[in-house]
Amino acid sequence: MKNREKTESFRGIFKKRAENFIRIGFNFLGPFFPSAIFFLAGLSIFFIFRIFLYLQNFSIVSDIESSLLVFPIGVRMDTILLSYLIIPIFLLMAFLPAKVVRMFRFIFSAYFALFTALFVFMESATFPFMAEFDTRPDRLFIEHIVQVKEVFEMVMKGYKVELLLGLPLTFFCMGCVYFVYQNIFRQFASFSFLKRVVLFLAVVPLLFLGARSSISHRPANISTAAFSQSHLVNQLGLNSTYSMVYAYYSAKRHEKDPRKVYGRMDKNKMFNEVLASAGISKSLNPDIEKSLFHYQKSNFPRKQPLNLVIILEESLGAEYVGYLGGLPLTPRIDKLSEEGLSFTKLYSTGTRTVRGIEALLSGFLPTPGASVVKLERSQQDFFTIAGLLKKQGYATEFIYGGDSQFDNMRAFFLANGFQKVHDQKVFNNPVFAGTWGVSDEDLFKEANDVFKAHQGEPFFSLVLTTSNHDPFEFPDGRIELYEQPKMSRHNAMKYADYSVGEFFEMAKKEKYYENTVFLIVADHSTRLRGQDLVPIHKFHIPGIIIGPGIGPGKYEKVCSQIDMPSTLLDLIGISATHPFIGKPLLSITENIPGRAIMQYAEANAFMTGNDVVIHRPEMEPSQYVYQNERLVQTELDPELAEKALAHALLPGYLYYNRLYCQSIAEGQHSRRSAVPDK
Repeated sequence: MKNREKTESFRGIFKKRAENFIRIGFNFLGPFFPSAIFFLAGLSIFFIFRIFLYLQNFSIVSDIESSLLVFPIGVRMDTILLSYLIIPIFLLMAFLPAKVVRMFRFIFSAYFALFTALFVFMESATFPFMAEFDTRPDRLFIEHIVQVKEVFEMVMKGYKVELLLGLPLTFFCMGCVYFVYQNIFRQFASFSFLKRVVLFLAVVPLLFLGARSSISHRPANISTAAFSQSHLVNQLGLNSTYSMVYAYYSAKRHEKDPRKVYGRMDKNKMFNEVLASAGISKSLNPDIEKSLFHYQKSNFPRKQPLNLVIILEESLGAEYVGYLGGLPLTPRIDKLSEEGLSFTKLYSTGTRTVRGIEALLSGFLPTPGASVVKLERSQQDFFTIAGLLKKQGYATEFIYGGDSQFDNMRAFFLANGFQKVHDQKVFNNPVFAGTWGVSDEDLFKEANDVFKAHQGEPFFSLVLTTSNHDPFEFPDGRIELYEQPKMSRHNAMKYADYSVGEFFEMAKKEKYYENTVFLIVADHSTRLRGQDLVPIHKFHIPGIIIGPGIGPGKYEKVCSQIDMPSTLLDLIGISATHPFIGKPLLSITENIPGRAIMQYAEANAFMTGNDVVIHRPEMEPSQYVYQNERLVQTELDPELAEKALAHALLPGYLYYNRLYCQSIAEGQHSRRSAVPDK
């Protein structure tokens, strides 16, 4: 009885003090009081999560001078977001009658509660996202979220702890904020006209300044948080709601005019820079916009062109591959590297599978926006190696163990040169099926059957693996586990390697093997972490070409995924007109330096030899020397910067002006065919 009386007494005291606090708040701040509470709560949430993120990444950030600047910079970036959110609600509070505000208090309470919940959810989701991609949630996060089925299953299996902590915390905060604001708005009082005018004249300029965070003609933006050469540290100065909204807005704006991302360049200069770098003669085509389309003659003529198979390995970065000095997880691939041509300095163009598909199928340069696999204007007549080979009489197919509609792959492929898609629904009685589809061994068994069914007719196939993908599911009893527990990235790598090795054991017994060129290549690496603006070493991937007449050897110059289409056409004996700016690596002279282009969020890196130029939105380019897997800043070479800028701008120009089309290639080929060879 006494305990109950004490509890009721405590509640009464707490309620009275809360009411007094609210009354005092309204007396001093008037209709701005609810917004002021929201502002302070938002700053507190972001600050607390930023501390935990800082500690989680302490081993990296502790090596960065002045890394503690992420906290004052964070307050500035948080203020930008909160000011934008407060402006509309304050204007309503300032001018609506108190009676109306109290009547619709559930709407105003919901506004503050939902945004608070969004803050908590986004900051909670940042921990696993940043652990994988070394960046705050951005457009990539949005692209993952919309893939509901696969992402939900992956989260349930791989991120249960984060889910169990994050979701309850989100709903708890939302409920608490809604309850608090219901009580605040119940006491919303009438304010004199003079007090409203004074508050309006005082607060609105402050909110406007807070949203701009600058008194110059240009407001602060995401680049304002970039104070160090460490991408990760710069990201800690942001908050995840702001970074995601900015990424979405930036993509919408910049995809319409890519020059706004990195700067402007005359159209003719842009094309000429790229043509010169690719070794394409300007005299081949008088129309500068179609000048990329050139005739490539194969230096490996065949009586009958060879079949082509691209095996695209999920997330197999160089750090996990033995023959590239990585972990001992790929004995079968290491052995295959001794049977064919292995690339020791091959780099991916991006961090997503669709970016690898874009580069390997179309030789298309990366952009800060989405891959062309997902964009509207590339869903028909977009140039791919599949479309080219289809015109040459090849059967073309995509073989995938999961749902081919993921990332819009099925629609893109069938509209741009692929005749058939074999995905999860065609697999009968697979040995194993997980979150992302059937196992790699099921995939390769199906691929082997498909290849045999062609019975000597030429074919091109893209085979995409899935087993090496979080949550890392694969059948038991296939490999000696590298570590415990079983479902780990390293164990999945070993299983992916095992499956590739088993496939080649099968393929070598079939007739098609003698007439087929195989490319084993990764789409990208994993956990893109590092202290540099662009972690170059995390773009390093394996590449091996095996086929008739391709003896064991190593290609040791820097090269890119965009070089693979030209190289493969050369090796299978196909001469054709195409727009690939990648080089046929086995047919170029020794004095031509290697180069690679990498897109990391909105940073575009152009590497030639060991020199790297990085372009970032609304910032001057910077140049580095890549050594010992780190970037060391050096003096900017204006000519190299211009070349890098041309490569960063060109893909957007080609996409939006529909200049990367199969129909253009056919027209150019017809025009060339009308002129007899001399």
